[in-house]
Amino acid sequence: MSEVTQEQKENSYLDMQLLRFTTAGSVDDGKSTLIGRLLFDSKSIFEDQLESVETSSSKRGLDHVDLALLTDGLKDEREQGITIDVAYRYFATPKRKFIIADTPGHIQYTRNMVTGASTANLALILVDARKGVIEQTCRHAFIASLLQIPHLLVCVNKMDLVEYSEEAYDKVVKQFEDFAAKLEVPDIRFVPISALHGDNVVNRSENMEWYNGETLLHTLETIHISSDQDHVNVRFPVQTVIRPHNDKYHDYRGYAGRIAGGILKPGDDVTVLPSGFNSKIKSIDTMGESLQEAFAPMSVTLTLEDDIDISRGDMIVRPNNQPTSTQDIDVMLCWLNNKGPQPRAKYILQHTSNESRCMIREVLYKVDINTLHRIENDDQLEMNDIARVRLRSTKPLFIDDYNENRNTGSLILIDEATNETVAAGMIKS
Repeated sequence: MSEVTQEQKENSYLDMQLLRFTTAGSVDDGKSTLIGRLLFDSKSIFEDQLESVETSSSKRGLDHVDLALLTDGLKDEREQGITIDVAYRYFATPKRKFIIADTPGHIQYTRNMVTGASTANLALILVDARKGVIEQTCRHAFIASLLQIPHLLVCVNKMDLVEYSEEAYDKVVKQFEDFAAKLEVPDIRFVPISALHGDNVVNRSENMEWYNGETLLHTLETIHISSDQDHVNVRFPVQTVIRPHNDKYHDYRGYAGRIAGGILKPGDDVTVLPSGFNSKIKSIDTMGESLQEAFAPMSVTLTLEDDIDISRGDMIVRPNNQPTSTQDIDVMLCWLNNKGPQPRAKYILQHTSNESRCMIREVLYKVDINTLHRIENDDQLEMNDIARVRLRSTKPLFIDDYNENRNTGSLILIDEATNETVAAGMIKS
């Protein structure tokens, strides 16, 4: 048998499926410790990182290595022992690559969870086995549902503090299932763990023989995410036009971008928006080779058989399957800025690769994300508020409902004066 070359190993790594997941839970539920345990037990940290954490743990007078320090990177976080900002961590196993967004648990950092969870395939929600489902658990589960994260993995943590009791675990599962009946999450799973001691995180626990399910890492490695993308409705927002201007590619004109939905093949009939001109796909190019098929979320360059005026912000779609074109947009908006919106203020609206100016016409209602009740007749938005609002843009945008396509169904608002991102929105048609 021939040996595997380094190039083959690298190509195999590049071809591995990527799972993005976010962690959430109340303060001190053990999110950072769990991620540290995942990194440590899967051998995804370097020796110098571990030495630094061991030193920090010793300085704090701990008799064990505090794995939470692997993710709590800010000075304030290490001093207070809490997570403030979103911390991203990357690791891989032989089966899959992972990007973790470790989000804070405090109420005042709800916006950070929205940021970290916006691209996630899976939300990992920690619940303290002693406390059960509390207000913050409901808040984070609702945000995960609002962001249409298709998979929810509830980790009942600190099982060691309830003597690995099956009754304590079943009680938490029942509490969460009762609340989750109000949510729109198609896949919810549960696993009892002890992040501190590693029970059921990477290795199966010997202390919970009554649990017959999968370990946390095995679930992350095997959960099916291929169908999470919209492979039905073709959506290709053009990011840039590629014109090499050299002898080899003298007449080459390609349209580069990331496929936001659907499957594309050479020869397919397409329509370019907003012009409405029709053509056929001539080739699909990427990394020096041509593809016979491309699908979301691949980044590719398309060439068309006809010479059409196409620029950044245009969208390539199917002739008989087009997004809604409108200037009036209803969104569920999470306000991210310290200052609320000013009356008649103008904002830059960024939607896929398209950019326009807009204003908030009306706040229809706010959502109490602790009770899921609507708050009527209150149009004053503050940081971390989630509200149903109506926007008016200066030009038509090509949108889908967020429930159908998270890429073409999301947008952000940017303050023209400061360039700060002040809000993130999920489009509701």
